[in-house]
Amino acid sequence: MTDLTATIVGYWDAVAHAFDDEPDHGLRAEVTRAAWDRRLRAWAPPGPADVLDVGCGTGSLAVLLAAAGHRVTGVDLAPQMIELARGKMAAAELAGRFLVGDAAVPPTGDERFDMVLCRHLVWTLPDPHLALREWVARLRPNGRLVLVEGCWGEAGPVVPYVPGAETLVWGGGVRASELASAVRPLVFDLRVERLSQDSELWGGPVGDERYALIAYT
Repeated sequence: MTDLTATIVGYWDAVAHAFDDEPDHGLRAEVTRAAWDRRLRAWAPPGPADVLDVGCGTGSLAVLLAAAGHRVTGVDLAPQMIELARGKMAAAELAGRFLVGDAAVPPTGDERFDMVLCRHLVWTLPDPHLALREWVARLRPNGRLVLVEGCWGEAGPVVPYVPGAETLVWGGGVRASELASAVRPLVFDLRVERLSQDSELWGGPVGDERYALIAYT
């Protein structure tokens, strides 16, 4: 583990217990939870599917996917996030598996999935291009990669959230056009859904670029 990675783990462990205070993290409001549920049901493959949620955080989206009947594996580098995710899934009386590990290179061995989901993670990764290749490699034929991302630097310079984060490739977020260019050579097809105007997803209006990129293998 590099010094930067260790610092990142420490940061997310420290904020884990306040993570769900953000409306789109905790999904505590019914309208926000329902908005994410609708999107996930539209993005996921039909029928029960094997879903890998990379950078799963406290597991809010994993719980929604499990409630929709999917078999979910969540991966996060921060042990405190995984502990909370396991508790959240158990409280919902749903089945799901959560692993502590590098979301960029998920510790799932030779397993293959019908869908890989990633929300607001690529901006934290030292090598997001490596992660994209790893995620696509874990998909079955006719699988789908769903990346919910945004460009946080639109309003001005982004202050690094930990020392060393100024070196991150997409530390201020990434525009849909740039992410699509990175993903397109790896997949059969892709599309982008704009999400900035769907305030129900975020608990209120947002002024930056937010979107979902759905890619098909």
